[in-house]
Amino acid sequence: MSHNNKPNKFLPTTKAEMKERGWDELDVVLITGDAYIDSPFMGIAVVGRILEDIGLRVGIIGQPDVDSDVDIKRLGEPKLFWGVSGGSIDSMVSNYTATKKFRNSDDYTPGGKNNKRPDRATLVYTNLIRRHFKNTVPVVLGGIEASLRRLTHYDYWTNKLRKPILFDSKADYMIYGMGEQAIIDLGNTLRQGGDPRNIRGLCYISKEAPSDENFKEIPSHQECLDDKEKYIDLFRDFYDNNDPIYSKGLYQKVDTRYLIQNPPSDHMEEEEMDKIASFPYQRDAHPFHKKDGKVKCLETIKFSIMTHHGCWGECNFCAIAAHQGRTIRTRSEKNILAEAKSFTKMKDFKGIISDVGGPTANMYGYECKKKMKLGTCVDNKRCVDATRLCRTMKVDHSRNIKLLKDIREIPGIKKAFVASGVRYDLITADKKHGYEYLKEMVDHHISGQMKVAPEHTSDEVLHHMGKPGKQTLIDFKKMYDRLNKESGKKQFLTYYLIAAHPGCEEKHMRELKDFTTNELKMNPEQAQVFTPTPGTYSAVMYYTGLDPFTKKKIFVEKDPRRKEKQKEIVIKKHKFNHYGGTKKREFGSGMQG
Repeated sequence: MSHNNKPNKFLPTTKAEMKERGWDELDVVLITGDAYIDSPFMGIAVVGRILEDIGLRVGIIGQPDVDSDVDIKRLGEPKLFWGVSGGSIDSMVSNYTATKKFRNSDDYTPGGKNNKRPDRATLVYTNLIRRHFKNTVPVVLGGIEASLRRLTHYDYWTNKLRKPILFDSKADYMIYGMGEQAIIDLGNTLRQGGDPRNIRGLCYISKEAPSDENFKEIPSHQECLDDKEKYIDLFRDFYDNNDPIYSKGLYQKVDTRYLIQNPPSDHMEEEEMDKIASFPYQRDAHPFHKKDGKVKCLETIKFSIMTHHGCWGECNFCAIAAHQGRTIRTRSEKNILAEAKSFTKMKDFKGIISDVGGPTANMYGYECKKKMKLGTCVDNKRCVDATRLCRTMKVDHSRNIKLLKDIREIPGIKKAFVASGVRYDLITADKKHGYEYLKEMVDHHISGQMKVAPEHTSDEVLHHMGKPGKQTLIDFKKMYDRLNKESGKKQFLTYYLIAAHPGCEEKHMRELKDFTTNELKMNPEQAQVFTPTPGTYSAVMYYTGLDPFTKKKIFVEKDPRRKEKQKEIVIKKHKFNHYGGTKKREFGSGMQG
């Protein structure tokens, strides 16, 4: 069934809206930790539109009250399944800072106050359903919070290994990763009364281990508790089995039962990416939420364009590789331009596109041909790491350059910003088009500043982060400064920096401060303290105190005050003199977070 035949309105979140459509019950009810925002940037909205497109009746409940049955019962019980997501951001990351202080604001909550997203939202919402609907239809988890917790995982907030989230949540199934094809398969299978346990991209609990040779046994939960090196082994199997071309299914013994992770769902093809991006999103918060105030995230996502999914940068502290995958899937230029043109017909569009990009903006439009045929490399072979770009990855910004030019030429578009992260090492590596791409950015797609993410400059720390060396940053800054001078612009670079990453000591932060002062000629105004999030190699380092690739010991700062001290070293307002002063005088007490 084509989405073009669907009414151009929000999916229902009230009984009155169901009645308007002539529905007395729903096939699927989706629950999310965010307000219901109908946008291609919101996973729950995308899932809802995908299910609508295959002919299912779908409703969405955003941020239900967890202390009563008022919200969870307002759409009734679905006919096929409940879908539960913690939201667009992991609820624990959303609710707490890196030093475990509660965050007072939430950009995905109407009014901006952080008072509607429970800790471990996925578990809380599943329990809410179980409490008020006995013997109900299957409960299916999805979203980044669940996806990254599908096997035994380190939980920073309790400082321990936790079981796979299906065991903690009492849900029936989980769809991991982006899940577009898996949700289609699940909807069709349950509608036909079939067994969903063979669907790719799905996890479930079984009393027995699979006998299929396409499944690999990984260390049990108990083995991980007993031996940190076993947990490293488990994580490497988790990380290396995210590619649909070659990955096996995994199974893990948890007490007397097994967590079964089916092989990954197939990636979307360009035509499918285009179709999903073209659903009739309202690009706004549902009116149900408007009475509580504005939803701040709409300022950035309402008129933004997602050009692609995936990232092969593989920063060790980032979960994108494990959730979206390491293969770039792009939308067509025609489809992207149609979306940009559609903005000009919207009454509140002022001619400004907030962002044209993806997880990494300048990965659009090219991929490794070997990877497309055989899948991502294993055995720690990466497209890019701290020392080099793989020779089979031919960086080519030409499609991206033309796309940005074409967007600029659309009548009614005054400015199209690129606010997504940009890998500067890819710009310097592209000898044919890198300079031209950066010139396009400097002249047309940034305003006053460009954000880049070196994260650190110590070779030792960069190695543990999986980030490129500082010489690349120096080369890029020279190119950037030259282009701004040629264009007569006074634009500057701002830098994302991380303190207290595994392997980072105070001496490394002093090296970083020295570099920002003497090489970059600036004083960083902010740096963030590292947060160990599930699904990342850096979190494995933090928990085990080991380099997961060599299993050798590394330094890990775990004291909150010393973490803040590392941050304070680099944002101190005075000029750093590496050879003068004492630790007490330069970095004394009274430091603020």
